[in-house]
Amino acid sequence: MSLQEEIIAALGVKPAIDVEAEVQKRVDFLKSYVRQAGAQGLLIAISGGVDSAVAAGLCKRATDELTAEEGKEYMTLGVFQPYGEQEDIEHSYAVAEAFGLTRKVETNIEEAVNEIALEVEHSLKALGQHRHITHQGKGNVKARTRMVMQYALAFENNLLVVGTDHASEAITGFYTKWGDGAVDITPLSTLNKRQVRQLAVYLGVPAEVVTKAPTAGLWPGQTDETELGITYDENSDYLEGKPVSPEAAEKLERYYKRTAHKRNVIPGI
Repeated sequence: MSLQEEIIAALGVKPAIDVEAEVQKRVDFLKSYVRQAGAQGLLIAISGGVDSAVAAGLCKRATDELTAEEGKEYMTLGVFQPYGEQEDIEHSYAVAEAFGLTRKVETNIEEAVNEIALEVEHSLKALGQHRHITHQGKGNVKARTRMVMQYALAFENNLLVVGTDHASEAITGFYTKWGDGAVDITPLSTLNKRQVRQLAVYLGVPAEVVTKAPTAGLWPGQTDETELGITYDENSDYLEGKPVSPEAAEKLERYYKRTAHKRNVIPGI
């Protein structure tokens, strides 16, 4: 078995999907987990990108079906988490509108992130390192601060925190450990980016969200493909078992090996 085949098997990606069946399977998965946990619903942070939009659509279907089946209200809480002013925040609200999310809240993380960054810089100074926190380091603080807020809101409302990780992110480890990677359940796993977009079209995600350049939103102008140096088309082709350029394959496999610690259970002795 080639390394490509091993990675595809480990991440569970199919070469092609039945979109309608995949949607219902993932809705049923969410419903089962909510029941098992005794939760009152789901919390999804809606960033304005296609991944969180699809997750939001699945969550809303799941809680609507649970409410109808059990005769009591289950909720999907949509959370918007800008850092200061987010230039595409209207996309987050458009997603909430498209899926009829009546429970939604905006929590701006700027003040909290800046306070943490300042404390880090004080600590660096105490260590004799007279410098600012790095660009990437502050980006990680943003991701982890968002997750702290999500879990606080989830606790107060007995909700499960839903993640947006999928196979195209998992292969590269393109998420923050204990940030957007710290969730209760991941309904998009085993899908690649192309397949996530297929679900987005089926669910009715606004077109401008489906087609926009993917970004983690950790700093202005950041895009996934620029940062990774590989396109999501190449990424998806690889995960569907299709041939890709040797350079793309080598880069994806290097990312996969280097970020294994993000996908593995915390090691013990």
